[in-house]
Amino acid sequence: MTGTLTIAGLGPGAQVLVTPEVSAALGEATDIVGYIPYVARIAPREGLNLHPTDNRQELERAKHALEMAASGKKVVVVSSGDPGVFAMASAVFEAMEKTPTYQTAEVRVLPGITAMLAAAAKLGAPLGHDFCAINLSDNLKPFEVVEKRLRLAAQAGFAMAFYNPRSKSRPHQFVRVLEILREECEPDRLISFARAVSTPEEVLTTVTLAEARPEMADMRTVVILGNAETRRVGAYVFTPRSHEAS
Repeated sequence: MTGTLTIAGLGPGAQVLVTPEVSAALGEATDIVGYIPYVARIAPREGLNLHPTDNRQELERAKHALEMAASGKKVVVVSSGDPGVFAMASAVFEAMEKTPTYQTAEVRVLPGITAMLAAAAKLGAPLGHDFCAINLSDNLKPFEVVEKRLRLAAQAGFAMAFYNPRSKSRPHQFVRVLEILREECEPDRLISFARAVSTPEEVLTTVTLAEARPEMADMRTVVILGNAETRRVGAYVFTPRSHEAS
């Protein structure tokens, strides 16, 4: 490979949350590859080629990036948040695995602030103890797997962060998610909906699990369910660092 391939996280939305390391890589790039709205965040400039593609073309996007890097270009594959969290880093490595000629390619992965952590910071500290992150989309796994992981994580007492909670094509699935959580958790468990964090459209809402409604979430929302000890202090939500035995 005569060029370079970098996989970069653009953070949750605000330009100030893009790391200096990522900004430097974008400034040196000849080609930017990514999902349409993420590529739209990159300012055009002379000598920079933008390659936006649809959301379900991850492997094709990754292969295209590898091909351009092999031809000598400085390619940056962009994701929102962190590229290693439900994003393009694993897709690039999967494409490398499928093509032996690319398996020795040198790839840089530059971390970004993922939406889960940006949302938690705005809310206070709801992920202050053990937690897990679950992608609720069934695009790449059966929804039965989502249901099983939800139930087991709730039984284990984790706080949980949910990505891709409710799309227009599958609004019924988040209804089922709330049903499972209500079966496994107490009704006064705190659940927060953080929409468009760090952008002018940001909205933060915290309610009890009993009060939660499916329409509180969409695809721009990260949902954070606290554990049994998560509580409010003033305007904030936090989870104590220690576990209180019941």
